Amino acid sequence: MSRSEKTRPLELVGISIAVSVFIGAIVLMVTKDVQVATVFAGTAFIVTILVLAMLVLATSPQLPPRTENPHDA
Repeated sequence: MSRSEKTRPLELVGISIAVSVFIGAIVLMVTKDVQVATVFAGTAFIVTILVLAMLVLATSPQLPPRTENPHDA
């Protein structure tokens, strides 16, 4: 397992945290209510991490086609 494969989950969590902090800050500036901003930030974190996980699963590496079949002998 390469180093980039090991750090990939941390990158996705970091992106999710960044998006949730951004959304929370925007909601806090608009509403001036910390509880509402916290709820929006938590929701944004969960939604972002779910969407990124689904995208990673959808773009998983494809196996090369096998040209030799061991059962064709």
